[in-house]
Amino acid sequence: MSKPTNDTTFFDGSIFLGIDGGGTKCKAVLMDHNQTILGVGISGPGNPVYGVELAKNSIVESAKIALEQAKSKYLTLGDLHLGSVIAGIGLAGANVPQMYKEMSEWKSPFKAKYITTDLLIACLGAHNGRDGAVMISGTGSCGYSYVKGQSTIIGAHGFPQGDKGSGAWFGLQAVEASLLSLDKIGPKTSMLNFLLEELQVNNAEDIVAKFASKPSSIFASVANVVFLAAQEDDQVALAIIKEGAEYINTMARLLDDTTPPRITLIGGLTAFITPYLDAELQLRLAPSLSPPEVGAVLYAIKQNALSARKIPNRC
Repeated sequence: MSKPTNDTTFFDGSIFLGIDGGGTKCKAVLMDHNQTILGVGISGPGNPVYGVELAKNSIVESAKIALEQAKSKYLTLGDLHLGSVIAGIGLAGANVPQMYKEMSEWKSPFKAKYITTDLLIACLGAHNGRDGAVMISGTGSCGYSYVKGQSTIIGAHGFPQGDKGSGAWFGLQAVEASLLSLDKIGPKTSMLNFLLEELQVNNAEDIVAKFASKPSSIFASVANVVFLAAQEDDQVALAIIKEGAEYINTMARLLDDTTPPRITLIGGLTAFITPYLDAELQLRLAPSLSPPEVGAVLYAIKQNALSARKIPNRC
């Protein structure tokens, strides 16, 4: 990870906390006024859609872990506590007005908190606080650009009604194709064998039991089945990958309309899906410069400065 290069005049000597709260885990990073990473922490789910209190607890827990790590490494931080830090908190689900309202009204243990979406902090992190666009292909999927103070979102409708090209979507396609194959309604596919091995089951009923009423992360955990089958030239798997890749290709073309200076693909499926994207897009993809939790710190730095100067929030 390269060192963020956001305008250092925003720093006032404070300690900043960056939170990336997702559906499966919450990541925290603690940074000082020199933009040095002091400590990191990981805890449980941070998406308030799945439970506001759970999200709050995960945020605090990850922050405590980062704080304790920092204090163990730097003796001068011995008296540092949660009430000393300024937090930038990017959350999946914060684009839902009710979720944003509830999290904004939270009386957190931090000195100050600034709530925003996980999309914005991912974009700020990927481009070190500068304008750009990101496409996310992880448990979920979406496209996002932040250019000249304007945000553009493509997708982000959630699973199963959205999130095409995501880990959850690929996992769902694998399950559906495997069940159709077992019922002899759909074509044979090697995804079935990979799925049975992955789940340690041997029939359709057991497959269904593994996924009934389960969250998107459970489906995402078997996304690799599609790509393993594709390596064996499985035509069903390759068709699924082609459909998912074309969704990301189209997303990139739409994001181009916002004229972002950089565009980046991030998320757990990046390495798997990139070889199947349009050749031109593959050449244009820029590397992510910092992770989302660092983007949350950059967001907190800017919002803290704007608050001090009484400038309206544009993000």
